[in-house]
Amino acid sequence: MAGRPPFTNMDRDTAAALRRSGFNPRKLDGAAEQLCTYIYTELLPAPPVSGAPVRGLVITDAAHDPALPAADGVDRLSALPDTLLRHILSRLAVTDAARTAALASRWRRLWLSAEPVLVDTFLRPDDYLWPPTPANTPAITAAVSGILEAHLGPFRCVHLTCSHMGAHRAQLARWLQLLAAKGVQELVLVNRPWPFDVPLPDTLFGISTLVRLYIGLWKLPDTAGLRGASFPHLRELGICTVVMEQGDVDSIVARCPVLEILNIQGCHMGLRLRLVSQSLRCVQVCSSVVESIMVVKAPCLERLVLEGCRHTAAGLSTRVSIADAPKLHSIGSLEPGNHVLEIGGTIIMAGVKVSRSSILTSIRTLSLHVRFAVPSEANMVSTYLQFCPNVVRLHITSRKCSQHTGNLMLNCKLGPTDSAMSRIKVMYFREFRGEQSEIAFLKLFYKSAKVLEAAVVIMADPCFTPFREDVAFSKVWQASEVSRCQLISVHLGTGPEGGKAWSLKNESYFPSEELLPVKIISLGQ
Repeated sequence: MAGRPPFTNMDRDTAAALRRSGFNPRKLDGAAEQLCTYIYTELLPAPPVSGAPVRGLVITDAAHDPALPAADGVDRLSALPDTLLRHILSRLAVTDAARTAALASRWRRLWLSAEPVLVDTFLRPDDYLWPPTPANTPAITAAVSGILEAHLGPFRCVHLTCSHMGAHRAQLARWLQLLAAKGVQELVLVNRPWPFDVPLPDTLFGISTLVRLYIGLWKLPDTAGLRGASFPHLRELGICTVVMEQGDVDSIVARCPVLEILNIQGCHMGLRLRLVSQSLRCVQVCSSVVESIMVVKAPCLERLVLEGCRHTAAGLSTRVSIADAPKLHSIGSLEPGNHVLEIGGTIIMAGVKVSRSSILTSIRTLSLHVRFAVPSEANMVSTYLQFCPNVVRLHITSRKCSQHTGNLMLNCKLGPTDSAMSRIKVMYFREFRGEQSEIAFLKLFYKSAKVLEAAVVIMADPCFTPFREDVAFSKVWQASEVSRCQLISVHLGTGPEGGKAWSLKNESYFPSEELLPVKIISLGQ
């Protein structure tokens, strides 16, 4: 139809085929763009350089351009040694660094021997509209090809996220050949759908110089057939909305002897992850269908994060099994009812006795998503704390429940005098709606927490909640009256219902930048 904006993630032939199959291509295109935006903003690492034009630094060569001499006639920049000048060029976007080649033959030699940063979003002309469409990305694709062919390498960092690679598969194969030959260290490679399952060439697994790799919106090749392929220097791996088979992630991790960070998002085939690694320190899995995660042997693992994960079938739970992870200090977000925690072969549930083999003494930070209106889930808070007795930071998100299923009865005792919550020093409670079950938990928590130093209650966004703010604030105040804590703060959430989408970049479960300024500060008695 005339006047309608073009599709951003599919060509007209694909849109017509979807329409004939009974789908609305506009809705699918919009959903794909939302997914791309989420991947770009929350999952991918930021490039190490800015796309803004360089200002305040004018690179000249006075000997070859007398019209632009230094103030005192001395060209101090060109007098610097080649090693330092190459270091400067490698800190510029590739377009800025390439422009220096026009100054003189020396600068051209420096540019060709520097380690540049190539970010294709910085190659857009001034009149280029975002998001990219199949009609306007060929120019960027051609520019990327030209730079990769012309520069000798190695490339310090390459981010390729603009091109619709389903229509440029020959160029993709050539890019990966060049990057393997010229030694790229950091690679971010994201396809602009449609389709979502463009196969990645096997050549990717031959880039042995990679230190960081993020891939998005692809289909993995058969990893079992990649004989001899490895990533001997890879320390960080991100897999975002990638079509893959069971065992592919395990196979890749086994080829990465120094891998420290593994991030997985958007796996929808029922992930069964088996972690055996001498180097892994952090594993994050978000917005995925997960059947099981087994930490078999991970002596360096410090953080295990599951966010927004579910099982393939309704009524079944994702099993999280911890066998050997002596340095694991943070785990979450566990969801009673959706996740089953197993420690040393013991399934953690109400009534199970604590034993030496079934506790995680290394855990300091525990994150939970709990429906407090469901008594069996509410009571699991204390059960988890019994098997993680050294937790000092407790992060809780209150999950919405359509109806109450019984009276709240919390039992948090480890023994006659010791409470499962007594060692907590910092507590975050998110998505507070002022429900009776939430208030009952807070009262019990404040009464039981003997060494609590700070508590933060983050209220749900009023746009999605029927309560009045002043009423909810009053309820938080009433619950805090029994607390010995010197600082209880209340914040008002502004995100969507249930909170913001998980970001792989977060340093903590509840970053402060998501909160409005404190509205109530309560000093304990």
